[in-house]
Amino acid sequence: MPQSAKPRVAVIGLGSMGFGMATSLRRAGFEVTGCDVAADAVERFVGEGGKGAETPAQAAKAADIVVGVVVNAAQTETILFGADGVAETLARDAVFISSATMDPDVARRLAKQLEATGRHYLDAPISGGAQRAAQGELTILASGSAKAFAKARPALDAMAAKLYELGEAAGQGAAFKMINQLLAGVHIAAASEAIAFAAKQGLDIRKVYEVITASAGNSWMFENRMPHVLDGDYTPRSAVEIFVKDLGIVQDMARNAKFPVPVSAAALQMFLMTAASGMGHDDDASVARMYARVAGIRLPGEAK
Repeated sequence: MPQSAKPRVAVIGLGSMGFGMATSLRRAGFEVTGCDVAADAVERFVGEGGKGAETPAQAAKAADIVVGVVVNAAQTETILFGADGVAETLARDAVFISSATMDPDVARRLAKQLEATGRHYLDAPISGGAQRAAQGELTILASGSAKAFAKARPALDAMAAKLYELGEAAGQGAAFKMINQLLAGVHIAAASEAIAFAAKQGLDIRKVYEVITASAGNSWMFENRMPHVLDGDYTPRSAVEIFVKDLGIVQDMARNAKFPVPVSAAALQMFLMTAASGMGHDDDASVARMYARVAGIRLPGEAK
C-alpha cells in the first residue's frame, strides 16, 4: 500500500449499525468492501458505491482493517475462525476491530487466538445507534495493544465522535460496554414501568413525558425511548432480544465474580417476559407494552 493511500477496509455485518459504519467510512474516502449473510444488504451497499464480497474471507483478502459488526461473540468467532473466516486470508500485521457486545473473557480468548497468527485484535464495542453510525459519530470503547490501535486508528477516527482508549489488553473495552448495557437495560425497563404505571393512573402520558424530561427522574433512555410508546411505533431501532442477550451476559459475569446484581436481574426478567409474549424482535420500548397488557390498559397504537 502506498504511504499516502488510505488503508483498505472490510466491514463484516451490514445490519443497521454495520451499514452505517461502512457508509461513513466510504464518505471519509476509504475503499470499503462489505459482507453480510443477507445478499440484499450487500447489494444495497454496492448500489451506494461500495464493494461487495460473498464471504468474510473474500472481504478480508484485500483489507488492512476488518471491522466485525455482528450480533454476538459466537458470530464474531465464526467470522474470524469459521469456514471462510477472516483469519484465513487477513494479511499479517492487519487488524481486526471487534464491535460486537460480548463477555470480556470471550474477547480475551478471541484476541489471544488471532494474535497468535500474527494479526492484531482491537476490542472495540460501540454505542450510539444506527443514525450516529451513519454519521460517523459513534462512541467506541476500545482496548488493545499499541500496534492494534495504530493500525485501526484511521478507521476509528472516521467512525467515532468519541474514542475511549481503555487499556492495552482486549476485554477492557468489552467490560466497559457491559457496564453501559447494565445501565441501559435497567433504565429502559424502569422507563417502561413508569410510563405504563402513569397510564394506569389515567394520566396523559404525553404530559407525563413533558414533565419527566424536565425533572430529576429523567434518564437518557426515558427521553429517547418513550416517544416510541407515545407514537405507538415499535419498529426496532434496538430490539428486545438485544437486552435479553446483554443483561444475560451481565448475569453470567456477576455470577462468576460472585457479585450481586439484583436490579439488572429484575430488568432481565422484564425483557424475557416481553420476548416470551411475542415481542422479542420489536423495539426495546415494547417492555411498556408488556406492562400494559399485564395491567389491562391501552397504550397508543394498541388494539382494544
